[in-house]
Amino acid sequence: MLLLAAVSASPVVAQQSATRFSKSEKPFTTISRMFLGKPVRDSLVQLARSQVGAKYRLGAVQPGKAFDCSGLVQWVMANFDVVMPRTSREQATLGLEIPKDPSKLLPGDLLYFGSGRVVDHIGIYVGDGKYVHAARPGKGVVEANLPTGRWATNWWKGARRLFTHEEEVQQVPEVLRGPLLLPAFTS
Repeated sequence: MLLLAAVSASPVVAQQSATRFSKSEKPFTTISRMFLGKPVRDSLVQLARSQVGAKYRLGAVQPGKAFDCSGLVQWVMANFDVVMPRTSREQATLGLEIPKDPSKLLPGDLLYFGSGRVVDHIGIYVGDGKYVHAARPGKGVVEANLPTGRWATNWWKGARRLFTHEEEVQQVPEVLRGPLLLPAFTS
C-alpha cells in the first residue's frame, strides 16, 4: 500500500530512479532506496530548516515559536513517526553510531555535543557541512557550520543515524547499537 502511494505520488521520481536498480541489492532495499530515501531526508531537512528563527526556551516544544535543542529534534522526528525521548542525553543513544566525519554524514543524522563525557546538546545535520539546532537564549534556532578545530575535538561528541539501510544495521555488532534502531528509510 505504501509503495503504491509512493509510486502514484511521484511518477517522475520512479522514472528517473528506474535505471538505478542494483543486482547486488535485495529488491525491497532497492525499492525503499528509490522511493523513500532522498525525499524523506529532504523533507526532514526542510522541516528542520523551517524552524530557523524560532526562539530558544528551555523545555519548549512550540513549532514556529520556541524550542530547546532536544525539543526541536523530538518535534522534527515526531513528524516522521519516530518517538524520541525528551533529553539530548537520551536522544544521543538512539540509532546507529556513525563516524564523526563530515564526508560520511547524511542529512537527518543527529549530532550530539557536550563537555567532558556529558551530552548536553543535540542538532540535526542538514547537509553541506551544516546542522540545525536550538542554540541558546538570544540566538534561537539556527543553521550553523559543523564545529572545527578545538570545538570539533572537544565539544562535538558524535553522530547517530536513525534512518538507515537494513543491511547496515545487520553488520553492526549488537553491543554498538542503541536501544532503538530504525531501519525504516534509506539514503
